[in-house]
Amino acid sequence: MNIGRAAERSGLPAKTIRYYEEIGLIAPSRAANGYRDYGTADVERLVFLQRARRFGFSIADCRHLLALQDDPHRASAGVKAIAKSRLAGLDAAIAELVALKDTLATMAAACPGDAGPDCPILADLAAKPRRPDRRARAG
Repeated sequence: MNIGRAAERSGLPAKTIRYYEEIGLIAPSRAANGYRDYGTADVERLVFLQRARRFGFSIADCRHLLALQDDPHRASAGVKAIAKSRLAGLDAAIAELVALKDTLATMAAACPGDAGPDCPILADLAAKPRRPDRRARAG
């Protein structure tokens, strides 16, 4: 099948499919006319990549996961290690989002929200970020 059909079946844009081919994550065969010819296995691999990327796995993680998937003698411990690493990344991102949410809630609560021009939200956003005093840590 051509790239348009593979894109339709996998849910990925053709540009992404070409990128995955460029970096070696997929290797479709070529027809006599030189066009890419995607088979069912290629589409399954693309769906795998789409799902893995939606979970936030990096390209390097995807490459490793595909290698593990292709290895009939794989140990599931390798897959679990990659998943646990991604979970740790998600936990860190969630913690950061919770902190941002709490800060924004505090800022919103401090804003009078009236017809006046004063708004602590704008003042806070315009303020320079505070940097920890390095001398305090060194001593």
